[in-house]
Amino acid sequence: MSDRTMTRQVLLFISVLSLSSVHGQVSYSIPEEMAKGSLVGNIAQDLGLDIKRLKSGKARIYTGDSAEYIELNKERGVLLIRERIDREALCGQTTPCALHLQILLENPMEFYSITVELTDINDNSPTFEKSEMKYEIGESALSGTRIVLERAIDDDVGVNGLHSYSLKPSDNFILKTQNLPNGGKNVEMVLQTPLDREKQDQISLTLTALDGGEPQLSGTMRIIITVLDANDNAPVCSQAVYKASVLENAIKGTVLTTVTAFDADQGSYGTVTYHLPQSGAAQLFEIGKEDGVVKLNLNIDYERTKHYQIDVQARDQGGNTDSCKVIIDVIDINDNKPSINIMSKTNSISEDAKPDTVVTMMNIQDPDSDGNGKVQCSIEDNIPFVMRSTSNNFYSLVTDSDLDRERDSEYNISVTCSDEGAPSLSSSVTLTLQISDVNDNAPVFERSSYEAYIIENNTPGLSIFTVEARDADWNQNARVSYILEDSSVNGVPVSSYLSVSADSGVIHAVRSFDYEQIKDFQFRVKAQDGGSPPLSSNVTVKIMIQDQNDNAPQVLYPVQTSSSLVAEMVPRSADLGYLVTKVVAVDVDSGQNAWLSYKLQKATDRALFEVGSQNGEIRTIRQVNDKDAVKQRLTVVVEDNGQPSRSATVNVNVAVADSFPEVLSEFTDFTHDKEYNDNLTFYLVLALAVVSFLFITCLVVIISVKIYRWRQSRILYHSNLPVIPYYPPRYADTLGTGTLQHVYNYEVCRTTDSRKSDCQFARPCSQNVLIMDPRSTGTMQRMQSEKNILDEPDSPIEQKPPNADWRFTQGQRPGPSGAGGPPEMAMGTGPWPNPPTEAEQLQALMAAANVSEATATLGPGTMGLSTRYSPQFTLQHVPDYRQNVYIPGSTATLTSNPQQQQQQQMLMQQQMAAQHQALQAQPSEAAAQPEPPKPAQTPASKKKSTKKEKK
Repeated sequence: MSDRTMTRQVLLFISVLSLSSVHGQVSYSIPEEMAKGSLVGNIAQDLGLDIKRLKSGKARIYTGDSAEYIELNKERGVLLIRERIDREALCGQTTPCALHLQILLENPMEFYSITVELTDINDNSPTFEKSEMKYEIGESALSGTRIVLERAIDDDVGVNGLHSYSLKPSDNFILKTQNLPNGGKNVEMVLQTPLDREKQDQISLTLTALDGGEPQLSGTMRIIITVLDANDNAPVCSQAVYKASVLENAIKGTVLTTVTAFDADQGSYGTVTYHLPQSGAAQLFEIGKEDGVVKLNLNIDYERTKHYQIDVQARDQGGNTDSCKVIIDVIDINDNKPSINIMSKTNSISEDAKPDTVVTMMNIQDPDSDGNGKVQCSIEDNIPFVMRSTSNNFYSLVTDSDLDRERDSEYNISVTCSDEGAPSLSSSVTLTLQISDVNDNAPVFERSSYEAYIIENNTPGLSIFTVEARDADWNQNARVSYILEDSSVNGVPVSSYLSVSADSGVIHAVRSFDYEQIKDFQFRVKAQDGGSPPLSSNVTVKIMIQDQNDNAPQVLYPVQTSSSLVAEMVPRSADLGYLVTKVVAVDVDSGQNAWLSYKLQKATDRALFEVGSQNGEIRTIRQVNDKDAVKQRLTVVVEDNGQPSRSATVNVNVAVADSFPEVLSEFTDFTHDKEYNDNLTFYLVLALAVVSFLFITCLVVIISVKIYRWRQSRILYHSNLPVIPYYPPRYADTLGTGTLQHVYNYEVCRTTDSRKSDCQFARPCSQNVLIMDPRSTGTMQRMQSEKNILDEPDSPIEQKPPNADWRFTQGQRPGPSGAGGPPEMAMGTGPWPNPPTEAEQLQALMAAANVSEATATLGPGTMGLSTRYSPQFTLQHVPDYRQNVYIPGSTATLTSNPQQQQQQQMLMQQQMAAQHQALQAQPSEAAAQPEPPKPAQTPASKKKSTKKEKK
């Protein structure tokens, strides 16, 4: 390690140990390119802070908008390298280069400024913009001719920056350097020996740039020189240095200055052209090649670069050149608003915060210069806050007076920062600050005292009254709870009388009050908030109990006893208005509930006594005579004036007599009357119990019978067997004529659900008649129309009167008398001896189903009937149905012969099968033809049709 390096490290160590603590500032000096995590300095020791203070204060580094290269280790209290720092990228050629940062602490808020100076190390080698440059020079160039070369660029500064140049080979040219006012070096190549194009028309040189660092770094550029024919005069600039200024907001094309140069040669060798190097800041500008006018090519910014320096080269056609400098100063304008950066802020503050409490800390930046960069911050008036400048560009928002959340619970503070430029630019930010509540207000009742009324004999738990208090605080501090303060009423704790709802303040009665025991009392209710510590206030509540007419009058005199009999004696010589006795009664109620009135309810002789309505005095209203009974009994009613009124009765026994033995003999049977009344009451109660028992028993029996009948009707309705009751007709033969003078009644028996079935009867038309001609074949006219005689299932059956002209001749009568039936069928003219059997009922039912479907053609000797059936009709010489029965309109015959019955049944089954096949073979024709009138359905035929529909 060289002595120079050792010296630099020692200086670095000394600079780290030397701290500046003026106004809380600390400075460090470190080299660039230090490794991540390297130690910068012990900030806790240098600032005199404890490690615990760094942790409790939540210490952190604030760098504004710049990147954070330094981090704070709160555990150790040291500053460490967070990211690799490149001094050239951060500061460029500016020296010295430093990082400015602040350390912020909270509770209380504090901040400290820290400056970290970055020292340069030799980490950049000199470089050229181009790796190769070409020049032309005339062979007649004189010794000492200068060619300005492109300068090398080294980003390092100081001793590590560009130090020297070397040129090889150096047979014809040597290098000369010239120091410039800005610290740079101008490099020129000077011709030392004349050139001979015929010997060598092109020369190749190597220009090397060296820095002064350790180790030394270098950069090279190749120079190619073309030797031209003779041009012995070079251009000469009129000024070596040109100066110009431009506003930073100048537009592109703005003329800055004009460079001029002269060449003594003539012709093409005397024509001068102007050129700018195509590197660095020269790209921001342009120059006229022919006229040398320098113009602005791109926008410039004062905040980036304040000064520019460019090299202008004047060149003739022969390759001779000269150079001059153009220095351009940028003029600042107020084009940047102040930037407000919130370093630390509090969203809420307690209302009991003391004045000068820091609420927000902010950093204000304005990159403009001079007055354009001076910033003043302000807030609106009439708020308890003020802005204070702690140091350059740092402001704090602090409280200026006491806060009150009940007055203002929130503040929207608008901070406005303006610079001093013309025109002035400003920025603003709005800070929202909540004022947190402190329990500084006690609950306040709406009234200073309360009075409530309640009627006696109330229900326990009844709501009497509500007290309410309000607290101006917020949230838990404003939550009011109501507490019944301990006290006593007549030696009894008030809590046994009342209770107070802690949340709502509703006062409830714990017990039922009695006005006669307590008329009013008072107590105190405390309202307490939920703060810490809690605040409270109390109020006096007076409860007044109102009287209710809950007590009947009590008779004090005369005394009613069951063991002895008390009677008042009235002499027979008593005159009108004689005072017999006085009924004395009291009522423990008050007011009008205690006003008593007296009246006579019952008396043995109402014409003898009266009672004073106000005083209860019983007096005679006439002269007592000898006819008045000795034993007089008066019943007096004492009634109060309440609503509703209550009363009491008292019996007064009066003896109208002049001597005591006479009274004693008359009042000995009073005890027997009392025993008689007690026995009478017992017998009345017993009779009432017996009657009630009998009524309930009858009611149960009736309901049971109703249920049984209903169940029987349901069983009958759901069964599949038809019900065909038999009712024998009333039959009689009179005068030996063979006619039945009595009427046959056809009765219809229907169940309770018969309305659900189809029970139809044919209603006759006016043109239906009986064909009575003996020569006819007995053809019966078909009914023209059929209607249901019952419009509704429950309508009564309309009866038709019997036809008096309906008679049959001997040839028209059914049976053997008219048709010459078989000999075994005898006529029967007497009444029917026996009811039909079940088989005969079934045959009659099957035959009746075919009545409406018959052809209406009858054999000889049969009777012709119309379809006019009436519930009542008259027949002559009706035969015994067991011998031979003909069904009108049908070919079926019911006889008592079993063989004939079997043949008829087989014949009917064959007919029904043939009809069923015909219906299946011609469904379309049957559907097209009009439907004939349907016969009245019997229960059996209806069930058969229902089964067919289901199939």
